[in-house]
Amino acid sequence: MNKFWMMLVHTYGTKLKTKSFIVTTIILVAAIFLMANINKIISYFDGHEVKHIAVLDESNGVIFAPLKTSLAAIDKDIKLEKSGDDETALKKQVSEGKLDGYLVLSLDERQLPKAVYRSESSDSNTADRLKNALQTVKGQMVAGKLQLTSDRVALLNSPVSFEKVPLDRKAQSKEQQGAASALVYVLLIAIYMSVLMYANMIATEVAVEKSSRVMEILISSVSPIKQMFAKILGVGLLGLTQIIIAIAAGVLALQTNSEVLSFIKHFHISSMAASTIGYAIVFFLLGYFLYATLAALLGSLVSRVEDIQQMVLPMTFLVVIGFMVSMYGMNQPDAAFVTVASYIPFFTPMIMFMRYGLLGIPTWKVLVGIAIMIVSIIILAVMGARIYRGGVLMYGTSSSLKNIKTAFLLTKKEPTSERKKNIPF
Repeated sequence: MNKFWMMLVHTYGTKLKTKSFIVTTIILVAAIFLMANINKIISYFDGHEVKHIAVLDESNGVIFAPLKTSLAAIDKDIKLEKSGDDETALKKQVSEGKLDGYLVLSLDERQLPKAVYRSESSDSNTADRLKNALQTVKGQMVAGKLQLTSDRVALLNSPVSFEKVPLDRKAQSKEQQGAASALVYVLLIAIYMSVLMYANMIATEVAVEKSSRVMEILISSVSPIKQMFAKILGVGLLGLTQIIIAIAAGVLALQTNSEVLSFIKHFHISSMAASTIGYAIVFFLLGYFLYATLAALLGSLVSRVEDIQQMVLPMTFLVVIGFMVSMYGMNQPDAAFVTVASYIPFFTPMIMFMRYGLLGIPTWKVLVGIAIMIVSIIILAVMGARIYRGGVLMYGTSSSLKNIKTAFLLTKKEPTSERKKNIPF
């Protein structure tokens, strides 16, 4: 057992000091601070940019004054300036950069406002804000034609009273569903990224040792089975370290931005049930061990680092498919094929938790999914151990999945007396 812990610590310590891990962690922390302060960055570059829009009013002043008032209440970064020039002169001013665009106002056959906005570029943001302001003006004019008082207009625009009451008493509340939805997104991304990063790292580690012939030395003192699980746990601890650093950076970044912090509070994280957080941790760990074990045995089948990507491609496809089904299920979590996919072990950690978070499915269904994953991990670990034992002794240029059969045959062969002394099979 001492040799197992030595290999685990060695795997963790070696990867922790690599430039790739350090650079990736720095980029991750920088990205977290960037996303937490993205609103400040955007406002710094264009928050104070004032758009100067000339207005060619063909409605004899009927629209311009209320439109300017309405726009000032919505957006103060757009300045409307009434112009007496014709369109030819206005086009020239826009092309010369003196104006950001010009707006032609007029009345239709029903004496309601209409407008045409022209600018040098496709400035859809400014156009949308002008449209919203003009829509408000139109509503005021229609209300005036119908002789509606302000109270009646407010009554007309007030939202309908609609309440959703679940018959199941155990069903999650609206606040809990909002918090669960946010956690589902986090878990989906975490599993997706951890499999692509850390599972591939395990496969690459095995292939590197084989390509450098270090494996021939290792198997003389440490069982290949211990090697496999030492690498899985070592890289897992490495990923946990990076996740802890990311969480700490996220908490620190949120303290510097009260706007983002108040936005997150809208998800009612504090109302999240403890069972939801517990299931998120369980599914994340089970998902990691499932794919990590698969990556370790796939890595033992190749002898060159160049062949890793081809060998782990089927595993990557499984992760991508599970992620895509989960994202679809965010809109239709009760779809039949989503339910079926949640019981397929390679998709269970993402889809089953998504169903629990959004639908509040019974606990026994979640436990069935967890049991399926545990059984799958055990089966995969037993098979992986045998394949790994024979795979680490295979050398060559082939990177086909047919090597699994060869690895099994090598495992079944009786070792020589010398191998029995050196290799604790």
